[in-house]
Amino acid sequence: MSKKSFFIACILAMGLIAVLMFAAAISWIWLSVILFPLICLGIYDLMQKKNSVIRNFPIIGHMRYLLKDIGPELHQYFVEDNTDGTPFNANERNYVESHATKNLENHPFGTELNIYKKNYDWMEHSIYAAPKLKDFPRVTIGGPACSQPYSASIFNISAMSFGSLSPNAIKALNLGAKEGAFFHDTGEGGISKYHRNGGDLVWEIGTAYFGCRTKEGKFDAIQFQEKAKWPEVKMIEIKISQGAKPGHGGILPAAKNNQEIADIRGIKPNTDVISPPSHTTFSNARGLCFWMKQLRELSGGKPIGFKLCIGSQQEFIDICEQMLTTGILADFITVDGAEGGTGAAPIDFSDSVGMPWEPALVFVCDTLKKFGLKENIKIVTATKIISAFDIFKAICLGADICNSARGMMFALGCIQSLKCHTNKCPTGVATQKDSLVRGLVPEEKWKRVKNYHHETLNDFLDLLVASGCTEISQLNRKIIHKQMGTEEKTFAEIYEIKYT
Repeated sequence: MSKKSFFIACILAMGLIAVLMFAAAISWIWLSVILFPLICLGIYDLMQKKNSVIRNFPIIGHMRYLLKDIGPELHQYFVEDNTDGTPFNANERNYVESHATKNLENHPFGTELNIYKKNYDWMEHSIYAAPKLKDFPRVTIGGPACSQPYSASIFNISAMSFGSLSPNAIKALNLGAKEGAFFHDTGEGGISKYHRNGGDLVWEIGTAYFGCRTKEGKFDAIQFQEKAKWPEVKMIEIKISQGAKPGHGGILPAAKNNQEIADIRGIKPNTDVISPPSHTTFSNARGLCFWMKQLRELSGGKPIGFKLCIGSQQEFIDICEQMLTTGILADFITVDGAEGGTGAAPIDFSDSVGMPWEPALVFVCDTLKKFGLKENIKIVTATKIISAFDIFKAICLGADICNSARGMMFALGCIQSLKCHTNKCPTGVATQKDSLVRGLVPEEKWKRVKNYHHETLNDFLDLLVASGCTEISQLNRKIIHKQMGTEEKTFAEIYEIKYT
């Protein structure tokens, strides 16, 4: 029994003692038997030297750590209001829940937001509403060198690896993608059997080359070619960096790295897995271009792109210059922001590294336009996309397609318990513990994923109607405004000088 469990047992025993003593129905012999464990714990606490609080406050000092462990739950359910929770507030979580369950209720009494606060975003509407589109928009990805272009939904599942997520979560996501006709990004952990349930896949290749890796950790072209030609693999995404930990490799704690995951990734089980911070297949922009060409050829002409969080703007400019020089273009670029999500990351990287999503998306879009590349390269974006307005805003800023990771996790039943890195996720979404995974039933949860996708895009079409636009190509930065106290500017005005 752990010390925490022992302490909890002692507290329960003390409560029982109080009740029984009050009833005058217990002998001193039994009282001594029950108190003995507490006395032992108190002596241990006084003698141990590692924890000052417990040494100074034996027995009751454990309460601090118990409350700390359940702090996220206490804060979420008893402290925060509907609009101030992070990373996602209660209204945002409820938005996904209502759309996933199709329990769509209108919001009563008006907005809870302070619309005069700094950085409040809003969209223009037209008094001349447009007719509503009958079908959800789709975007074709594939430039001149791509022989197998892909027609993608404008809303998809962002990169989440098997390992970070449970097998049942991956299976449910893929079944939802299949039934809803949108794609499922594998994350850098490779393609598992749980990914192969009929849903379209974007295979993400990270710096550790999981799933196409030699014993030495280098890229294995033969393994890649075999899997890239699987019919469910529609596109290949090179992960250069991700928003939550740009400049740092992916992290899989040892507690989650079981034998099955290790076999898929080509690594040792029960060890902490930290991917290298950069690729070994290329070391500059020119090398990236030629590796994209190699992957396109090995895959049989499927769309090839790369994902990154912008750090040095010059490095992205270098990539654009080399795409022009070599004539080797990416088919798509996925833009992540510093506020992106992850199962595990060092706090300094999550809090202080990388460009935020909004200026990063604008910078990438405008730089591609400056070099004359935007026509052949689609922009995918994937940071804190939850609602229809998030999608609408992203497309106005310059994105073609949006992905969501944490939104899809909420659709599966995630309650933002903030235990992704501990292997103790209570909903079975981000754990490998069989006792917890069993709680997530893929045959039921895929329906929520499909519903969330469908209802969110239906809301998006309603926003398109309200804007007066008849197609997504008409969306632009003039439609979105940013409120800055009593002043406001359109996004076209905000970014006009800096990026155009």
